[in-house]
Amino acid sequence: MLRVGLTGGLGSGKSTAASLFAALGAHILSADEIARLLMQPGEAVFDAIVASFGPGILLSDGTLNRPALAKLAFSGGRVEELNSIVHPATIDRQTVLCDAIFARDPHAIVIVESALIFETKFGGEDGWRRRFDKLILITAPEELRIARFIARTAAGRQLPDTEHAALEAEAHRRIAQQIPDEQKASLCDYVLTNKGALTELEWQVDQLWPLLLVAAQNSTNP
Repeated sequence: MLRVGLTGGLGSGKSTAASLFAALGAHILSADEIARLLMQPGEAVFDAIVASFGPGILLSDGTLNRPALAKLAFSGGRVEELNSIVHPATIDRQTVLCDAIFARDPHAIVIVESALIFETKFGGEDGWRRRFDKLILITAPEELRIARFIARTAAGRQLPDTEHAALEAEAHRRIAQQIPDEQKASLCDYVLTNKGALTELEWQVDQLWPLLLVAAQNSTNP
């Protein structure tokens, strides 16, 4: 078994790298997807968010208005308040899902895709050291990361200048709240660059995969 953390800043291409590892046989757990599920009505995390931020963050159908919640948390200086609700539950769910996978396949490689492996203050001091056997960082130039964020948000729409500028400012703000890649790289086992064609990232993933297979095999040997 091998527990791998896959991290990187906004627009670095974590999800793309995760999909490439999945094609090779890795089990992928997305921290964002887990958190999204935990924030659905009926979940304890959902109830805690509403209790903390108020019913004004709900849509007419009773689900969370995620853009409104994000604006309230980030622009209103309440990010840590939200994180204190979401992060511990997300980390706990990751552990449960990992254990279930390893129970079925002791040689499995589970890759947790998360932007905030180092940034989160939850899971104990240096909790990531206990949660992961290997860490992979995906990097890309900041201007490219910002362009990817804007393009992803626009989803094919032609943005007016004001909205484009607002998204660019939002990207800068989010990047500023994350630990710089240079600092993360010193804590990671592997660093992959995603600044060119998809085939370049794919080649790097293909080169790394055999090393992860060996590490997974060795971790299950007596």
